[in-house]
Amino acid sequence: MRFDERFLDEIKSRLRLSDVIGKTVKLRRQGREFVGLSPFNKERSPSFFVNDDKGFFHDFSSGKHGDLIGFLQETERLSFVEAVERLAAEAGVPLPTPDPESAAQDKKRQGLADWLELTATWFEAELRRPAGQAARDYLEKRGLPEAEWYRFRVGFAPAGRSALKDYLIAKGALPDDLIAAGLLIAPEDGGAAYDRFRDRIIFPIADGRGRIISFGGRAMDPAARAKYLNGPDTGLFDKGRTLFGLPEARKLLHAGGEGAALVVVEGYMDVIACQRAGVAAVAAMGTALTETQMDMLWRLHPEPTLCFDGDRAGMQAAARAIDRALPLLKSGKSFCFAIVTGGKDPDDILREQGAGALKTQLAATTPFVEAVFTREREATPLDTPERRAGLKQRLRAVAKVIADGDLAAAYNDALMSRYSALFPSTAAAPRAPGAPWRKGGGPPPPTFALSQSKAAAKRLAGDLGPIAAALVRQAIIDPPVLDGHLEDLQVRGFGDPALDGLAKEIIRLRIDVERLDSEALRRHLAESGFSALLIDVERAAAYARAPFEQNDVTLAAARSQWSHAFEVLNRVAALEDALNVAKQELAHGAGASAFMALKAERDALRRAIKTGSIWTPDAQT
Repeated sequence: MRFDERFLDEIKSRLRLSDVIGKTVKLRRQGREFVGLSPFNKERSPSFFVNDDKGFFHDFSSGKHGDLIGFLQETERLSFVEAVERLAAEAGVPLPTPDPESAAQDKKRQGLADWLELTATWFEAELRRPAGQAARDYLEKRGLPEAEWYRFRVGFAPAGRSALKDYLIAKGALPDDLIAAGLLIAPEDGGAAYDRFRDRIIFPIADGRGRIISFGGRAMDPAARAKYLNGPDTGLFDKGRTLFGLPEARKLLHAGGEGAALVVVEGYMDVIACQRAGVAAVAAMGTALTETQMDMLWRLHPEPTLCFDGDRAGMQAAARAIDRALPLLKSGKSFCFAIVTGGKDPDDILREQGAGALKTQLAATTPFVEAVFTREREATPLDTPERRAGLKQRLRAVAKVIADGDLAAAYNDALMSRYSALFPSTAAAPRAPGAPWRKGGGPPPPTFALSQSKAAAKRLAGDLGPIAAALVRQAIIDPPVLDGHLEDLQVRGFGDPALDGLAKEIIRLRIDVERLDSEALRRHLAESGFSALLIDVERAAAYARAPFEQNDVTLAAARSQWSHAFEVLNRVAALEDALNVAKQELAHGAGASAFMALKAERDALRRAIKTGSIWTPDAQT
């Protein structure tokens, strides 16, 4: 139903904000406003203000702000329509008159609702009659005492084929109306309609306002074809838009305050068990959670807990929930998971261990992102490189399903981080902390230019190459400079064997993390045991006089100069490989001229690297 602004204003004009809120929050006047303790947070000093003139409330402890309708939505978890209907009734304002067709449909639905309410009362009475003895024994055995039956309106449908039908028709009901309400089944052959629920314990299903819209039944006969049976979709009941236990869950959420949990379980008895323990709980109608049901849950709680059984069916239900929820996730709209231990369900835990144990187990939750990673990790064995690569591809694909771009990027980072932790680096062990920087021991040389100390450069020849060290340092400062060179880097590293392990780790991280920044890369390398080697890199790089490290160099020029130096070092490494092959040919009396040409080119590049002339214009051409 749609409400125009004039209708809403009429309701607000007839109800004083402080009067309505004052029914649940103790208020005292303070100037032109009223003040009280927050209904959203537990506090000692009042921070909740109500202003009748402006028609709004504001809670400084939680930041919540709104009007009369918003207050009911926040505190009683009502939908907008439900809040308006509640306030309209309180204000004595009739709801807008729908068009004739809609009015006729509403009248018919109200008639069906009346028969459903009468049916619920009849089922409750049948539970206490002689025919309900076995059902009463079963409920007692399941730990649901008689004192709780009325609270949850538990009933019993006797075994007779037409017991309910006969009772309602005697009250004036028409068989077609009872079929439309889902209470009777009409045979396809045209025979007489008969009771849908027979020899079953009955659990009424209510809408958000507490009105009964259908029933669910648990068979007493162990051989029954369906252990649990829900009513069919009708003009009142839509399985995909209904949550069993919703009205009571709203009350518990309101009583529990801002930190109260909302749990989604699998069955009627599980919902009842949680609610008896003081935990707000609901259940889907025997199907996977729909997008509509998820939206309903998020209106009640920003992160409901999904509690599925630990068996195969429960895990499949959890997987379906993950797939449906992923595209809808947003900041403030997610889920977490809880699995009760020992192959039991919440009803078992309450009966065997008590409310405290049930609350403890439901509070042990797993974040949604962790559940996603676990599902993908356990989908296939990970004993080959191909299967591990498949896991990485699945994780990236999962993150891309999320419609919210920022959240998708955050999920990608989180999933890749877990992947990296699952397969730790196999990089070569770095130099131990405190090891001498030079092979001969002693303190490191001072950091001054190569041209000022050729002796220092000579000492460096046996350790890290200055150019290679400068390349590493710049790659850490500007990780995107690596793009386009990853294949060569994987084959020959930075041209210095002492840096091979570091190069492999940088490659792995650059491939795995799409948004790798300098700080994250440096922190990861340090945490991976490369701290001492990074210190040596800093010291050695000071002798390179690399132009891309100068302050006045543009980013584009720095990357071009880095690429030039990297290609020179790769060329030297390639020449070394070619010379080894040429030596073998030379030993057989062939290829002397080729060997000398390769050697001359390699030696020239080595001199350019050693003297720093690699950076001169002639060396770059």
